[in-house]
Amino acid sequence: MSLLAANLILALLWGLTTENFSVMNLTIGYLVSLGILVFVRRALGDSHYFRDITEVLALVWFFLKELVIANIRMAKYTLSPLDRLRPGIIAVPMDFMTDAEITLLANLITLTPGTLSIDVSKDKRTLFVHVMDINSAQAVRDEIKQGFEARVLRAAR
Repeated sequence: MSLLAANLILALLWGLTTENFSVMNLTIGYLVSLGILVFVRRALGDSHYFRDITEVLALVWFFLKELVIANIRMAKYTLSPLDRLRPGIIAVPMDFMTDAEITLLANLITLTPGTLSIDVSKDKRTLFVHVMDINSAQAVRDEIKQGFEARVLRAAR
């Protein structure tokens, strides 16, 4: 049985014992069971489960941080004259990614205010992104590749 399945089963057992299946209570059960699994992880053998959870949490934290920064940037755009904006579409070359990884990357970019994923090339090697204000196309490419793309790949693999 995988550790994810064990973690989910323990969370459901938590819900059964507390007789409360609300999202909040199941989340608490998941975290408690994760703590139990961390405590007994040596007996379970070497597993990538805990590293994977760390990478997913790092991706979520990075997204939330970028969301706050992008919203502040959008407020600045809203309060400044529109003729100062330099919108454009840039092509971001991607490392080899599965369809699910490309979808996750494109959605994270689209959910961040000021950017919008438009299309993916047929060979799935380039993502086209609309950006509200481009100072440097290369800087935007680097920010996406070193930010979202790197974290999506670490969390998904």
